[in-house]
Formats: sequence, C-alpha cells, structure tokens
Amino acid sequence: MTQPMRQAPGLPTKPTGWPVGSYETYENAQRAVDYLSDNHFHVEKLTIVGVDLMQVERVLGRLTWGKVLGGGLVSGAWFGLFVGLIISIFVTGSDFWVPIVFCVVAGMVFGLISAAIPYAATRGQRDFASTMQLVAGRYDVLCDPGSAEQARDMLAKLAI
Repeated sequence: MTQPMRQAPGLPTKPTGWPVGSYETYENAQRAVDYLSDNHFHVEKLTIVGVDLMQVERVLGRLTWGKVLGGGLVSGAWFGLFVGLIISIFVTGSDFWVPIVFCVVAGMVFGLISAAIPYAATRGQRDFASTMQLVAGRYDVLCDPGSAEQARDMLAKLAI
C-alpha cells in the first residue's frame, strides 16, 4: 500500500479554489473577506491571491554624503545608547554614565563606518534612497468549491 505524498511544511503551494471575487486593490479583497467573516462565513475556506505580480521600487529622494553620514551617526548613537543603558544596569556607584557615554560614542563611530563603506562602494551608481514593494495587478478571492456559491452570493450584496 502506498502512502499519499505529503507536502513539506513551509513550501509554497499553488492556491486552489473557485474565484468568488476579483478586486483592484488588496484593501478591497481584505474588505470582502472581512465582510464574509462578519456574516459568519467560514473564512478558513478562503484564499486571497495576488495576480500579475510586480516589484515596485519607490524612490524616496537623493542621497548625499551628508545624509548618509548623518543617518549613520544617528542610528549608531541610538544603538550605542541602548547597549550603554543595558551595561549601566550592572554598574554600581557614580560611574553610571561612563558606559552610556562610551557606548554612544562607539556606536556613532561604528554607525559612520558602517554607513560610509557601502555608500562609497556604489561609486555614485545609486545616489538615491528607495523602498521596494511587491504588488499585484489584481487580487482574487478563491473559495473551497463546496462553499463558493454561498460566498459569491454573499459578496454580491457588498458594494465595493
């Protein structure tokens, strides 16, 4: 007797089900699923699927040496303050401030170096800051075939 093949946990699997709604934004697809949940539909039978995926890079602004070094100083100072506060918990007496000041200064130096080296390595090829997003052209709500008709009827009452 052969054992059925099992899917390893965490591996991507293709979504299954029948489409019960298609939406231009993820927010609208989420609203549709929330509507079904509010109306006591078994939402564990639903899947939101992004179709026509795009990677979108939004440019935030120009990078300069001043911005890069300033950001390195600030992030290093915050990290140094955090480490210094933790270390100062274990220091007794009037030397409470010594580890804090030392760690803030060390953090600033480390922050400067860790910001300057990667920026210098780009040699001016990427003088801008940006964020990346994965977005879809549309979002389909799929449902288990046994409940798809009920979900479709319920969503017909929702005006999105």
